[in-house]
Amino acid sequence: MLYLAGIIITFFLVVILTSKKNKSEADKILALWLFFTGFHLFLYYLHYKNDFSSFPFSLGLELPMPLLQGPFLYLYTSALTHQNENKKYNLLHFLPFAIAILFLMPFFSLSFQEKLKVFQNEGKGYENLILVLYGVILLSGIAYAFLSLRKLSKHRKNISNQFSFNEKINLRWLQYLILGSSIIWLVVIFYEEEYIFSVVVFYLMFIGYFGIKQVGIFTNQAISANNILSLPLIENDEIETVSEKIKYEKSGLSNTELQSIHQKLIELMKNQKLYKNPDLTLTELSQKLNVHSNVLSQVINSAEEKNFYDYINSQRVEEFKKLILLPENQKFTLLSIAFECGFNSKTAFNRNFKKVTGLSPSEYLK
Repeated sequence: MLYLAGIIITFFLVVILTSKKNKSEADKILALWLFFTGFHLFLYYLHYKNDFSSFPFSLGLELPMPLLQGPFLYLYTSALTHQNENKKYNLLHFLPFAIAILFLMPFFSLSFQEKLKVFQNEGKGYENLILVLYGVILLSGIAYAFLSLRKLSKHRKNISNQFSFNEKINLRWLQYLILGSSIIWLVVIFYEEEYIFSVVVFYLMFIGYFGIKQVGIFTNQAISANNILSLPLIENDEIETVSEKIKYEKSGLSNTELQSIHQKLIELMKNQKLYKNPDLTLTELSQKLNVHSNVLSQVINSAEEKNFYDYINSQRVEEFKKLILLPENQKFTLLSIAFECGFNSKTAFNRNFKKVTGLSPSEYLK
């Protein structure tokens, strides 16, 4: 009953995704991923019920299916974090699955009775092939989980270099997907199929529950600044990464120009206090200064020795330290003053204040 419920839920989610208006690339990948996962679960359900006679052609199709899980997780992570640059090579991720199908063709060409006999004899005659396939499946799952985590980590770094806030950028959905997938691969290593597919069903139920609850995944509701899943970052050539340091050296920006822009940045912050905008981004600030975002990122990293996120939040902390001393502000709470300085949550305020001063706000006041 559990497996049947998982199958129904999975294909229900596929229907929701395919009927969604203005589907993104990530939506399409997730729909395909769920479809093949549901089909794999259906094949196991036939095996569990010993009912392959109803679908004789499907016997053995479940063997290479796990090779699809890793690539789909990786491509979905790439699409959702806007890091799927080489789309023309996406199909290459499914090459191991295609190769596995080719190696299994001698088995697929057998009659249903012959295939059933192989299954009943625990793969007799195909022991080496099954052992190699199992090894490749494990390697694929672990490798793609690691690569997906790297994509997510890179996205977090990019956010710090482009946004002055991160509390609204909700990456828990991806974190949970990758974590859940990793747990399944651990179960694959240590437990039997029955336990594996039971965990898969609960994983799919979670995807359904959390995905529907998370605005923008299974719904047509627009993603706003307050319920955002992941903000679309600026184009890849504008993303600040470690490799940008090399670009800086070759950017042609002289030290004099760098100091000039830095001085304009200081004056702009002093006069207009743009850091009070809780949703300030690198792009918005660079437009105010009439410079390219890459150039401004270089200036902040070189002159301030901080990324954009840390720079703006340190400005907010300094503003708070000034405002809290004013007699007219004694009637206000610390948090209300923090909000006036540009912080958008208590957590962000406390974390950044301690990062800058080494003390909590209450310790600092004492």
